[in-house]
Amino acid sequence: MAQRSNFRRQPELRTFTSECPVHGTVDRSEVEQFDGSILIRPCKKCQWDGLRVAPVGSEAHAQALAHVVAERTNSALVGSGITPRFAGSMFANYRADNSAMVQALATCKGYADNFDDHYREGRNLLLCGNVGTGKTHLASSIVQQVIRKLGAVAVITSAAEIIRVFKRSMDRNAGYTEGDVITELADFDLLVIDEVGAQAGTHYELSVLHEVLDRRYQLVKPTVVVSNMDAKELGQYIGERALDRLRENKALLAGFTWASERRRA
Repeated sequence: MAQRSNFRRQPELRTFTSECPVHGTVDRSEVEQFDGSILIRPCKKCQWDGLRVAPVGSEAHAQALAHVVAERTNSALVGSGITPRFAGSMFANYRADNSAMVQALATCKGYADNFDDHYREGRNLLLCGNVGTGKTHLASSIVQQVIRKLGAVAVITSAAEIIRVFKRSMDRNAGYTEGDVITELADFDLLVIDEVGAQAGTHYELSVLHEVLDRRYQLVKPTVVVSNMDAKELGQYIGERALDRLRENKALLAGFTWASERRRA
């Protein structure tokens, strides 16, 4: 039996019975969409016929394939960890009002546009700087793009949530171990760790982050680290050794040095 994910949830699903004009009374289902809507799935028998019976290149075959791709993408987006607040966050709607914002946007979009190269090299990205400057918006934009365009398995989660999941593994009834958590986090094509440095920085919290970062480093997997600290403060928080590994192999850095946009609201 597959281990339940601690970070990727499945879309909500409801089954019901309805009439198909071709196959009569059939079991149907409706599934939660990333944008918050609900989509009724095609009749299973119609979908099967489209994939396995209809001639390749026919309209029925093309529609069935399109549904498979759309459902896979939706499942990846729902499981990405992007919260409803940031579900609409895209590069196109990031407001860049000064040259520093333009540069941060260009760095993040460039990272997503060239993610196949960064993935091969295990190249990381650091988003560091002031609160309320759009770091999570851009991080979520990266996750959305690599899922939609490349079919990548990408997840954004907070450092605090990673630590909570680790702590829950100590419960004998947890159903998973610390090793399971490390393995899952290391397996994602892209892991975005948000709010690094917002914790107390206890020995346990830092050791958890170090282990996650080190495993991905050993496997040459790219990681995006998001922090309200600048690069120097981040190094002091996680340790220069951990920061040095994050910076290895020409890692990219976007600095968010302007004042919080939330204060303008």
